[in-house]
Amino acid sequence: MNTTRQGAAVNARGIGVEGPRGWAFRAVDITAEPGTLIAVQGPSGSGRTCLLLALTGRMRITEGEATVAGLALPKRMGSVRSRTALAHVPGVADLEPALTVGEHLKEQALLGPRIQGSPLASLPWGKRHKEATRARVDAALAAARLDPGTLPKGLRTTVRDLERIEALRLSVALGLMHGPQLLAVDDVDLKLADAERTEAWQLLRDLAREGLTVVAAGDGAPQDALIVRTARTETEAARAAGPAQAAEAAEAAEPTPTPVQDDAHTTEEEAADAFAEAGRA
Repeated sequence: MNTTRQGAAVNARGIGVEGPRGWAFRAVDITAEPGTLIAVQGPSGSGRTCLLLALTGRMRITEGEATVAGLALPKRMGSVRSRTALAHVPGVADLEPALTVGEHLKEQALLGPRIQGSPLASLPWGKRHKEATRARVDAALAAARLDPGTLPKGLRTTVRDLERIEALRLSVALGLMHGPQLLAVDDVDLKLADAERTEAWQLLRDLAREGLTVVAAGDGAPQDALIVRTARTETEAARAAGPAQAAEAAEAAEPTPTPVQDDAHTTEEEAADAFAEAGRA
């Protein structure tokens, strides 16, 4: 099987996202070729998650300019969404603890594009559909290095019974299901032991080496990753200035810009893509 992936080039100049309570992040520059592992680093509250959402067309940038896969943001957000995927993003791309691994994979497969050819071939009970779905699931699991045979109950294992590194791999597999050009992964190092953190970053590094562009937030990235740092939060800046300013800035901390669904420039095709994404970001 050909594992070469088509990644997306990322170019950003002075981008930022401002919400009702202040800036989530600002003044971020990125120049990355397809197949780059981009590691987003910064303290909690510095806008790492917002940056991932912005680069995948799920949150509108409010200053600066950027292109992902040659598509301008925020003008072509719908097209960018259709070419990117999220994994392990709290509140946006969460796993359901009560569902099994197999149920998550089946649900994600149902959100995929229609099979080309006869309309009957794309029906869920059609032979071609089942074969294509199985191939897509197997390829995603293999790429995420998740072997169902090693799980307590195989595909019937619930998410709550997975180890944290296994849950991360499942989330990555779901993100890879439909062949994105860019995969954004949040909190790579969240509550992982040192060995597991190394394992997680190695997985993302391998995906990038296969051609996929990966943007991941967390510490402990490999040395050959492109490091992007989010700006200090207003609270941190105030603390550096003194206690009085810190108290005043606390109200502006943790800005929460609202992810947008679409924009005035989105074409009908992009609107269809965005509708398809509505099932799972």
